[in-house]
Order: sequence, then C-alpha cells, then structure tokens
Amino acid sequence: MSSQVLHTDLRSIAEQLARQAGDMALAGRKSGAVSAETKSSPTDMVTQFDRASEAMITTGLHELRPLDAIIGEEGASKTGTSGITWHIDPIDGTSNFYFDIPMWAVSIGAADAHGPLVGAVYAPALGEMFTAARGQGATCNGAPITCRENTVLTDALVCTGYSYRIHERMQHAQRVAHMMTEIRDIRRCGAAAIDLCFVASGRYDAYFEEHLHSWDLVAGQIIATEAGAVVTDFAGGVVTPRQVLAASPGIQRALIDLIAHSTKDE
Repeated sequence: MSSQVLHTDLRSIAEQLARQAGDMALAGRKSGAVSAETKSSPTDMVTQFDRASEAMITTGLHELRPLDAIIGEEGASKTGTSGITWHIDPIDGTSNFYFDIPMWAVSIGAADAHGPLVGAVYAPALGEMFTAARGQGATCNGAPITCRENTVLTDALVCTGYSYRIHERMQHAQRVAHMMTEIRDIRRCGAAAIDLCFVASGRYDAYFEEHLHSWDLVAGQIIATEAGAVVTDFAGGVVTPRQVLAASPGIQRALIDLIAHSTKDE
C-alpha cells in the first residue's frame, strides 16, 4: 500500500469514527440526561458520554486497525506494532458539552514516527467536520480550507485557553491583558481541537495554550499545518503539548515576540 493510499484510508477511518461518536454524543446531549464528575480539578469534567464516545472509537479501531496503538483521554491505552498511534479526545470541550454550548468536538488523530499523520475533528452541534492528512491538504465538510493571509499583528484575532490548574489562571489572565492592546481581540472557545481548526479555516489568526495533552493536539495540528498555518511552541521551536502556538505565517514571529514580552511582564 502506498503512503498516500494509507493516508487516505486512515483519514477516512478517523472521519467515520468521529462522526459516529459525535452523533451519539449529540443525541445524548439533546436528551438532557447528562451527568458529570470532576477529574484533576473542579473545572476538569467528564461525562458518561465522554466515556461512551471513547469506547465507541476504540472498539472501531480494534476492528479496523488492530495493530495500531491507542492513547485516549479517558484511559484507553493499547500498545501496537504498526508504528501508528491514535490519539483520541472523545469530547474536547466537555464543559461546553455539559452546559449545552455548541463548541465541542470529537478529535481523532493518528501519528507515526514523523509526527501527526491524519486527523478528524467533528463538531456535531456546529455541523462541521474538519479533516486532513499529511500531504493532502485540509478540508471542512469536504471543501478545502486555508489559514488567513495576514501580516498585521494589530489586525489579528487570537484565541487562547486557560489551564485546569487554578493557580496558573491569574498569570495567564495577566499575559492576555497585556496582549489585548497589541492585537484586534481575544477569543476563548474552550476546545483546543476546534481552536486549531478555526486557525486552519481562517476564522482565527492564531491560537496559543499551555499544558495540553497529545489527544488535544494531534488531529488539530495536522489540520492546521495542512491548511498552511505554522504550529510551534512559544519560541518557534518544535511543538509539544506543553506549549502550542498555531498561527498564520505572516504574524507568527510578531506573536512569538508579543507572548514572550507579555510573559515577562506577568
């Protein structure tokens, strides 16, 4: 099997499973029968549909890709022998889901030794499916997407997120307060995968956040990258879940400098 055929096959699997799990979760949300528990902090939530979504996805992967490894937010863990690992966020934006805010998604990404390979981010309440594969571009509902062409930082609409670690939120708020005078405006969506896809589709110029996990990043990273965005850490180096900055190329360097300056002023 050629690499492009493999990429297409994996992309199709990610899309299929994300849609199935997302539609199931949306039906559950509409039923009103949603209960939640907390995990690492009072703001870090999990519902019965997070767990049901992850179970549905992992069952599908066991059947379709039995040799692949799996890492899931709600505890799914499986070693593999194929060199491909799936990173699953069964509901990214659980607080939004719980409060019936439509900004939540199922995020499924696959990576190999070279990094993110394919990704599907399905936001069922928005009716949008974002997908990408290495070398194949990115799409929303099947139509090609690209990041916004912008070279003016003061015109940039920037999105961010806040840590589940309560003691870090004041520091981040101070950073954002400093940045506000240098950009168009700030948005806070509450779902990293959607944030990355919104950069990919030109709805945001940039997104930055700290202390994510691989399941937050892999699918959205390949979608943003294939749409022409630059995805790095806050210094412009290799991205890791610890620091994520996705930006239109024309403002990336200026935004790196602004984040650094704003962080020093915290």
